[in-house]
Amino acid sequence: MIFEVWAPKATAVEVDTMGSRRAMTRGDGGWWSQEVAEAGHGTRYAFTVDGEGPYPDPRSRRQPEGIFGPSAVYEHDRFTWADHDWKGRDLRGGVVYELHIGTFTQEGTFSAAIEKLPHLIELCVDFVEIMPVAPVPGMRNWGYDGVDLYAVNETYGGPDGLKSFVDACHRAGIGVILDVVYNHLGPSGNFLRPFGPYFAGFEGSYWGEAVNLDGPDSDEVRRYFIGNALQWLRDYHIDGLRLDAVHALHDRRATHLLAELAAEVDVLACAVGRPLSLIAESDLNDPRMVRSLDAGGLGMTAQWNDDVHHALHCAVSGESHGYYQDFADLSALAKVLTHGVVHDGTYSSFRARSHGHSFAGVPGHRLVACLQNHDQIGNRPLGDRLPLPALKLGAGLLLTSPFTPMLFMGEEWGSRSPFLFFSDHVDQELRGSEGTRRAREFVGYGYRWDAPDPSDEETFLRSKLDWSEVKEEAHWSLLCWYRDLIALRKALPELSDPRLDRVRVEVDPLARWLVMWRGELAVAVNFAQETVTVPVGKGTVLLASDEPISTDTDGLRLPAQSMVITRPA
Repeated sequence: MIFEVWAPKATAVEVDTMGSRRAMTRGDGGWWSQEVAEAGHGTRYAFTVDGEGPYPDPRSRRQPEGIFGPSAVYEHDRFTWADHDWKGRDLRGGVVYELHIGTFTQEGTFSAAIEKLPHLIELCVDFVEIMPVAPVPGMRNWGYDGVDLYAVNETYGGPDGLKSFVDACHRAGIGVILDVVYNHLGPSGNFLRPFGPYFAGFEGSYWGEAVNLDGPDSDEVRRYFIGNALQWLRDYHIDGLRLDAVHALHDRRATHLLAELAAEVDVLACAVGRPLSLIAESDLNDPRMVRSLDAGGLGMTAQWNDDVHHALHCAVSGESHGYYQDFADLSALAKVLTHGVVHDGTYSSFRARSHGHSFAGVPGHRLVACLQNHDQIGNRPLGDRLPLPALKLGAGLLLTSPFTPMLFMGEEWGSRSPFLFFSDHVDQELRGSEGTRRAREFVGYGYRWDAPDPSDEETFLRSKLDWSEVKEEAHWSLLCWYRDLIALRKALPELSDPRLDRVRVEVDPLARWLVMWRGELAVAVNFAQETVTVPVGKGTVLLASDEPISTDTDGLRLPAQSMVITRPA
């Protein structure tokens, strides 16, 4: 086989494999190559650059000994797929389920996650979105400290494990979205720098140095990330990518990296004959993110929408600290349900400036909304989740909203397990300072930062889901509520209609009730601690969270913290 590596500034590159070092030949564009006829699938190798190293391959497909060990040759064609009937799944009308492989089950592997697919089938979700799987320092991590971006974490099951998981999901009728991180690399085990100008030379965000997307020699750096995205979609049969914190991508080129990526993914979708989605995490509230390329946008299929989360969270929890302060009134929830965002050019008190732009004309399915996700739980000091009554109301609105709804693992039964921030840095300085770094990151968020040590294994173990909870009556009841909501959403076209201009909302912030009209259907919610009457006429109750629901001359009487979906006469 032929070993190749990009090292444009190097004067000598060697491949260290099969017990010897062999000089590589420089070719066009700073690429070096060397044929080793006897090498093949499973062969360990590494590169030496100007006498330094050995280092893993920047495009290593497998790191069997972890991020500090050699790379291994991995041939994609050796895996036998069984998802031949899979034609893909469009994001429109779908329900997404986010999970972390390491904590979704006690075993924390792809294989164990496959065993839980019947649960997801019965829940009737359309996609699973898995948090990053690139190799990381140590044995446990959220995944956003990844390096060796082309490889798969061996503790989860390596590349074959991921393929087996995707294959099983497709045979179950479930699409797979993979969370990828292109705005920075982890601080430990990142060996890109010796090979070339992968970094821009300045802090791109709180999480690390910016990658070189628009400086000298950045063409190949861009290809590194675009090639990585195409690998997941093509070789792993992934159906979509969630792109982490794209607002931290520093790119001043005429064609932004995201637009270039969107164009390449469109070409690949034509070639493989199935829809491929790109979902951006962006806090910019900029509708150009999800506008098509031919309309001057960046071509993302969808983006995460924090405004919906914040408004829902405030409504069901009563919290108003930090970035929640602009969302505390129920009028904010009414606005996001009809306009997509709260900050559409309005003043953001958390940022102390105006923020965002109008999303008029953008269909709601392009906005991925949630009641909980890994950030909104895990960035709380104690990783605490919403209580069952709050989940009941929040899910009721989320799953009847015009957006693409996303659930976080365990939410559907009201899991009591926290989702804490955890890591396992090998570097002792990083390991010892991780807790302090996290505390600094959230200064001004309104929390008393008393989080457990991220490096303590117990922090990780506490974050694993306890599946035995599902058998308890209160948790089973909530799970049935989620199942019924998703089933109703799929049965009634009005509930998945993405047209924001068709949504009408009536709200009484003082009495704490809200009615969202979806066509002829009314979704009435009482957030208060006492019974209230909402102005909805008598009709057919399709789904109710509590009994009794009664009608008087002024409308529906809803018990405390309850909701009903009805078709008024």
